Amino acid sequence: MARGPELWSRETVLLAGDVGGTKTNLALFRPAGDGIETVAEASVANADHADVQHVLASFLAGRAVEAACLGVAGPVDAGRARMPNLGWTIDAAALAARLGIPRVVVVNDLEATAWGIATLGAESVVTLNAGVPRPRANRALIAAGTGLGQALLVWDGMRHVVSPSEGGHVEFGPRNPEQIAVLERLAARFGHVSYERVLSGPGLANVYDALDDADDAAAAARIAAADDRSAAITAAALDGTSRRAVRALDLFVDVYGAEAGNLALKALARGGVWVGGGIAPKILPKLRDGRFVAAFCDKGRFGDLMRTIPVHVILDERTALRGAAAYLLGGRPGG
Repeated sequence: MARGPELWSRETVLLAGDVGGTKTNLALFRPAGDGIETVAEASVANADHADVQHVLASFLAGRAVEAACLGVAGPVDAGRARMPNLGWTIDAAALAARLGIPRVVVVNDLEATAWGIATLGAESVVTLNAGVPRPRANRALIAAGTGLGQALLVWDGMRHVVSPSEGGHVEFGPRNPEQIAVLERLAARFGHVSYERVLSGPGLANVYDALDDADDAAAAARIAAADDRSAAITAAALDGTSRRAVRALDLFVDVYGAEAGNLALKALARGGVWVGGGIAPKILPKLRDGRFVAAFCDKGRFGDLMRTIPVHVILDERTALRGAAAYLLGGRPGG
């Protein structure tokens, strides 16, 4: 954690970044009272840039910042990360030297989002399971997007401390014959089948491809021709124009709820589970129809415990940005 907010002046400008597998969201923040205010922000496609240094330099355009915190989609070791879904290597020390920023911090993107949970207002979340809220208890975060991220928020007696995780890469555990058949087909294709192979944008397409039933010819052709097959599958599932897409999204939501429940048990997240990432807001009607929560709570003898754990969907895509700024400001929530 960086130095506390009392050591930043009103003129301080901080750079926050959320570097995903597909796009990078950036913002400049300034301390403001008990929170922060946005100076500038942008979202850029990673495919348009050679590396993150060019992304940051283009956004800053010569503007000076006091410190930067980047949340990146990949494991971080000693300020350095290689993003498995993009191929970029991000090095905090190298970026500080090349961009002239006094302090650069690199954290896992889910760690940044987890720090941002404290900044969320009621309008920024949708509750799937009210449970029994316990503010002074462990929390957990799971987020499907280009990949599958997870993080723990451990209550240390005074505050929540974020611990990053790469739990999305553990072996996928199917729960019924349909999921077992999908696992077998994905194993033949990929060898090791992680939860991310199912719970991600590419994962939804993997599930669709692994199903054995025929689809409406017109719907199948639209999905096959789409630039973003996962988006096309989602649309066809939500409007009911593809039986196979409906089945794929149902399976996706079942697995998402079950793995969120697995994470809740591992973290003993009595304080709640937050569902982040870019996919959840897009499939919110499916998440709210009871299927997700049913799979979340289906933990045998621990079913009663699971029903007491609140589950919330994060709607605000700027959560990781605010979390990165909050990290620099000593954990101060901001807007």
